[in-house]
Amino acid sequence: MAAPVKSPVDGAVPAMQKLTIGKALNLGLRAAMEADDKVIVLGEDVGKLGGVFRITDGLQKDFGEQRVLDTPLAESGIIGTAVGLAVRGFRPVCEIQFEGFIFPGFDQISSQLAKLHYRTQGKVKVPVVVRVPFGGGIGAVEHHSESPESLFAHIPGLKVVSCSNPTDAYWMIQQAIDCDDPVLFFEPKRLYHNGQLKSEVDTTTPPGPLFASRVVRQGTDCTLVAYGPSVKVCLDAAEAAAEEGRSLEVIDLRTISPLDLAPVFESVRRTGRLVAVSEASSESSITSEIAARVQQECFYSLEAPVLRATGFDTPYPPSKLEEHFLPDLDRVLHTVDRAMGW
Repeated sequence: MAAPVKSPVDGAVPAMQKLTIGKALNLGLRAAMEADDKVIVLGEDVGKLGGVFRITDGLQKDFGEQRVLDTPLAESGIIGTAVGLAVRGFRPVCEIQFEGFIFPGFDQISSQLAKLHYRTQGKVKVPVVVRVPFGGGIGAVEHHSESPESLFAHIPGLKVVSCSNPTDAYWMIQQAIDCDDPVLFFEPKRLYHNGQLKSEVDTTTPPGPLFASRVVRQGTDCTLVAYGPSVKVCLDAAEAAAEEGRSLEVIDLRTISPLDLAPVFESVRRTGRLVAVSEASSESSITSEIAARVQQECFYSLEAPVLRATGFDTPYPPSKLEEHFLPDLDRVLHTVDRAMGW
């Protein structure tokens, strides 16, 4: 486990701020850079433009071109450069502009970034964070709305996490940067600037460790487990279900690898039912692993099979069809109905 996150510079940010996820990430990156001059941000258009989603807005202006680097359009080069920087004692934070662009860098991530610590018997650490805006819902073209997180969770040596709210965005990015292992940090891009999620963030105290899931709404009838953009969908579904007298518990995984399923097991032993929700396709996925593990650990507590509400096992569709592809409130509630009617 990484050392505790260094606190932001005194007076750098107010103790409490009302933030969107996008602004929280920006301030989290800023706090990490103020706390450690070895933190370097690199990626396509992260400097002068501030990133296509403006998550790195203002960082190059305040920290200079030596610490916030605009790179060529070459994901393999971005990751490879970050590996070299990490070996030399830096803590690079790479931005992959869209999740569908990560695959040219897949070889560097899987063959070098994930393996170097193990290959050197612990002598070389690679504290690299790869920020990945992911998921659909923004009306984008091909390669801009995918959910490839399961691919990276399958690779030993990588940590994989995803935030779903401003507080986690602010603190998890700092905790990821402070981690001595490589971390893939999946960010729900359609929630970056969602005003409905804007909330007070305590910038003085982290709410908990990085690799831990959390119950975000308590319930008694059925458990919903999700991560990233699907957490909001589940919370909305739980709110709608409550109007009909049904109590749904919602768990935000937060960590995809390693999976922290202890709160899920505890919840399922009480509710007897589980629905796993994700935008990713269902086959060979995070939801597959959750279903297998819950069946293994909670078999005698289950009142129904573990069910899933996910994206379909097809390539991501054109933007006109994405509302039919993404698991929404209605699909989640329909799946809950199936579980309750078993």
